[in-house]
Amino acid sequence: MTSPSSLLRPRQTSFVSSLWQFSRPHTIIGTSLSVFALYFIALGTTNQSFSVVNLQQMLTAWAACLGGNVYIVGLNQLSDIEIDKINKPHLPLASGAFTIGQGWLIIAVMGIGSIAIASLAGTYLLATIIISLLIGTAYSLPPIRLKQFPLWAAFCILTVRGVVVNLGLWLHFGDKFEAERLALANFQHQSLISREVWLLTAFIVLFTIAIAIFKDVPDLEGDRTYNIATFSLILGKTKVLQITLGVIACCYLGMIAVGLAKITEVNSLFFVSYHLILLGLLWWRSRELDLEEPQAIAAFYQFIWKLFFLEYILFPLACFV
Repeated sequence: MTSPSSLLRPRQTSFVSSLWQFSRPHTIIGTSLSVFALYFIALGTTNQSFSVVNLQQMLTAWAACLGGNVYIVGLNQLSDIEIDKINKPHLPLASGAFTIGQGWLIIAVMGIGSIAIASLAGTYLLATIIISLLIGTAYSLPPIRLKQFPLWAAFCILTVRGVVVNLGLWLHFGDKFEAERLALANFQHQSLISREVWLLTAFIVLFTIAIAIFKDVPDLEGDRTYNIATFSLILGKTKVLQITLGVIACCYLGMIAVGLAKITEVNSLFFVSYHLILLGLLWWRSRELDLEEPQAIAAFYQFIWKLFFLEYILFPLACFV
């Protein structure tokens, strides 16, 4: 029989497993999909073909973005250790799997590495990484610590995920494709940023607002204890859920309208169909949510991230099919 004291001791995990948790897997997946999506959209809208060169460019951008991602989420954990002991005790710093020194070493290596890789890859990627790291630092670290202000916290998240990453990666890939002298005239004819990228960026910005609003609902206890103002504490869980559902529904309805109007070059039937299906899934899943059950709230938050992931998978497909 397991003793109560053994349940309180941190579970021993491998360094790799702890590093994976430290990197916040759902953000790693989101960052990876954004890189892949912008790469494939750039291929599809510029009539570019696969090549070893542009594949290497994509992998380089992916490595730089992953390093920046780990820096940002790691710094956030280093600034929230006591709060995470309440809200997310499984995280490596909160559980003791990583020491504070190890945490700082990891984010230093990742941050410097991402800047170094981006500096070798091109101006647009370097600008994307530096802007993201600066915003991520201002989000977590005192004296600025924008995460303590709900509107500024949401602004940071939507700016990095919605604007900086999408537009920065598009400009990076477009610049590299132009350097290869493939589809140069076509790329210039479409303007610097294509309609498809503007559309995806608008969707991600709005969707990220929903994520930023809902993300603190599972963390009420720790945020209340340490006086971190969040939308959940100010407005209440029910109101936050209603706003979140409304914002995501607007995202999907907007995309459906764009598809029906045939404003872009995407496959309209596929585009409209998958947004209708995802809207239906959102409605169905929200009906089962019990806001008094912490595990149910956390599961719904992960469901929202899965919808976010699916857009980055399905949108590029709509540009190809």
